[in-house]
Amino acid sequence: MTPTIGILGGGQLGLMLLQAAIDWNLRVHILDPDAEAPCRNLCTQFTQGSLTDYDTVYQFGQSVDVLTIEIERVNVDALEALEREGKKVFPQPSVIRIIQDKRLQKQFYQKHNLPTADFILTENRADVALLEIHQPDFFPAFHKLGRDGYDGRGVQRIASVTDVGKAFDAPGVLEKAVEFEKELAVIVSRNERGEVQTFPTVEMVFHPELNLVEYLFAPAEVSESINQQAQDIARRTAEAFGIVGLLAVELFLDKTGNVLINEVAPRPHNSGHHTIRANVTSQFEQHWRAILNYPLGDTTSYQPAAMVNLLGEDGFTGPAIYEGLEDLLTMSGVFPFFYGKAITKPFRKMGHVTVMDDSLAVLREKVAEVKAGIRVVSQ
Repeated sequence: MTPTIGILGGGQLGLMLLQAAIDWNLRVHILDPDAEAPCRNLCTQFTQGSLTDYDTVYQFGQSVDVLTIEIERVNVDALEALEREGKKVFPQPSVIRIIQDKRLQKQFYQKHNLPTADFILTENRADVALLEIHQPDFFPAFHKLGRDGYDGRGVQRIASVTDVGKAFDAPGVLEKAVEFEKELAVIVSRNERGEVQTFPTVEMVFHPELNLVEYLFAPAEVSESINQQAQDIARRTAEAFGIVGLLAVELFLDKTGNVLINEVAPRPHNSGHHTIRANVTSQFEQHWRAILNYPLGDTTSYQPAAMVNLLGEDGFTGPAIYEGLEDLLTMSGVFPFFYGKAITKPFRKMGHVTVMDDSLAVLREKVAEVKAGIRVVSQ
């Protein structure tokens, strides 16, 4: 009998999980606070409700056989209660609890000898200010909120001791800035039987102000030894957590050739969207394989690929219009995906475009053309 699966969250990640689920005729229930969530019309059953309310999450979990997430900001106490009662919850609540708090994340890496930037735990802004006296050479650094930072929010660059006033007046972690050559990511999957499979390493380029991915290239243009470092670290991290599901491991390649963990996400991730077209198994199908304890799929790439995020243009709020779509659709090896969000807002993630080509040079030309050619605006 096919199990009924519940997803906490009905945004774009849930939407793409549903697209993969339809291939296997899976029954998927969605819980999301937004009555107009992208998943609302495609899932088997949609429930509007809070992801952080204990009773709402607990009751939703009672109605399904397997429970998973598309966002980390969920009520872990409810998930732990469901798990104690025998419900399959993947990724496990213990993993989500650590990853929800960047302070716990950093301590986890340290405990398991996983490479990461130097850090100091802080309780408030005054703690950061004290470093002006005791460790002035720790700057430049990044101050991150322990909890509730997301898509670039909750991160503040402290360039020097004169910037400590920008620090958050709440529990956080101060990370020494890494002089990096590139930002990389590896998505790794693990099922209940302990099988582990990684996707090819990708190279991410972040928006200079928004601190979110603007576009990426796959595979990353790095040496085989660097690639192996990234792959090994991702695998070791997933095994240290013992996660069942997907783990996206974001990495820095520093100027000396060392690979360090930045942070992780226990779910499908922006750094794997291109896999829908570019790889034998997409990250979304792989998530289903992992949490249903099926054999993990082949992650081989068909050819080099890139992914460009489509963000709402600054200055536009209202019903979304995709300017330049017709020209985009005339390009070979270019595949747009829209997230079903009726209203665009400045810098809101509205979709992405996967770009593929055998030639890396041509691929880069196509990416430049896509970035210049399509905009998400409103009337």
